[in-house]
Amino acid sequence: MSASYNCPVEYALDLLGGKWRVVILARIKGGGLRYAELRRLVPSMSEKMLSQRLRELVESGLVEQHDGVYRLSARGESARAVLSALYDWGRATAKDAGVSIEGEE
Repeated sequence: MSASYNCPVEYALDLLGGKWRVVILARIKGGGLRYAELRRLVPSMSEKMLSQRLRELVESGLVEQHDGVYRLSARGESARAVLSALYDWGRATAKDAGVSIEGEE
């Protein structure tokens, strides 16, 4: 049985699933990365959480993993504009709020 949603945004947010999934996708959109590279890029996330979120992203069809490298799948590529918009908006609003962002691309 498939899930039912009241709004496309509700579905999109359910699919992206919060902070860590979006952060991982934003990092991977720049090109394929190995687990250790992702771990280095997102040091505030535990190894257990990174492994779990990567598994969920693969299961949801947003990420593919081949030979130890994680990449956006075709479905994940379709979210590229959304990820870029979130990145740009976060950068702009952080600057306005006087918030520093470490490790900005």
